[in-house]
Amino acid sequence: MSISKGLGKVGVALKWDPSPIGAPVHDLDLVAATYTADDPYGKPAYLVTFDSRSPDGTITLDRESRTGQGFGPDEALTLELERLASSYARVVVGVVIQQSGGRMTFGDVANTAVEVTEGYTQLADDDFAGVAGSTAATVAEFVRGESGGWELRAGVRGFDAEPDEFAALMGRKPA
Repeated sequence: MSISKGLGKVGVALKWDPSPIGAPVHDLDLVAATYTADDPYGKPAYLVTFDSRSPDGTITLDRESRTGQGFGPDEALTLELERLASSYARVVVGVVIQQSGGRMTFGDVANTAVEVTEGYTQLADDDFAGVAGSTAATVAEFVRGESGGWELRAGVRGFDAEPDEFAALMGRKPA
């Protein structure tokens, strides 16, 4: 058994370049889903999306962009894992592309990047090149370890799913 308390306050930042003039807007969204210890791969207990926060205030979408314009991250999510109730065993963070302007994949969006940090320490980063043909992807999975501390399982897993469908699929075990 480890004496490490695990991860505490974690940030996930997403950025991308705006679409060219005259092209449909690129709108990427961060999504976080929490899962209970009783059903860690079932239906999410709750989702944090589109300028919202968790009911207990431990997961907050701090910044939300619909175009990718501006300086710094276009979307930012804060997860206060150390404050999550012990009934939660997993938190999965994903990115989904809104499909309002026609089918768009990560390969269609210039300069996509996601970064997971704790304080000034980078825990993971990715540019979505490995899932270029996907419309959505999970970018981080946080799990409560045996000691009760939170751990990151980094890795990007692509999906071909609409936003509503992705919310239901993102926490399932890989096939």
